[in-house]
Amino acid sequence: MSKKILVVDDEADIVRLLKYNLEKEGFDVIAAQDGKAAIEKAQTRPDLIVLDVMMPQMDGWEVIRELKKKKETADIPVLFLTAKESEIDEVLGLELGADDYIIKPISPRKLVARIKATLRRNDASAAPADLQDILHLPHIIINIPNYSVKVDKQEVFFPKKEFEVLSLLARKRGRVVTREELLDSVWGKGVYVVDRTIDVHIRKIREKLNRHADMIETVKGVGYRIKGDE
Repeated sequence: MSKKILVVDDEADIVRLLKYNLEKEGFDVIAAQDGKAAIEKAQTRPDLIVLDVMMPQMDGWEVIRELKKKKETADIPVLFLTAKESEIDEVLGLELGADDYIIKPISPRKLVARIKATLRRNDASAAPADLQDILHLPHIIINIPNYSVKVDKQEVFFPKKEFEVLSLLARKRGRVVTREELLDSVWGKGVYVVDRTIDVHIRKIREKLNRHADMIETVKGVGYRIKGDE
């Protein structure tokens, strides 16, 4: 079955170009040219969304915030494709839960390759877990099949990549997990991801762990670990 891609951009020429190249690769493509239409079409559960930032009615930042706070759309991978090239914008996009942040212009061939890589990672992470299903940490319970986390007995929402980073650290509790291992395990080998992506995700995870944030230790120049039993 063909994967469905939602392309969101207010420039009709870009939408047509992306639609042509994606359909040539066998994807089904739906399109929206403003943020509100994007929210509506995301309810059809596309396999991935290519999202511009600067759009009428709702910009890309508002769109991804809405998508990530609704359970039905929170796990749809989002790739920002935008002319906003500052580091602040890129970090903001990652903090809001984007799977990739791509600066215009980019060749259609490279964009298709990035889309395919994101879909592969998403499919791999959706495979049944072959490790223990429930991970118990002090005051924290991680349910792998349900993609759910309870902190102090209260369920806290973690976007997919944050959940996978936390789960990997929890599985290897007491051991250092290198930045390279996190990138390879969560984003996939040979996939380009900016180095600060890990830092952004760790910071967001710590915020959600609240008073237990110091459970995740930074091992300078190496990686991170969750404290083992004292």
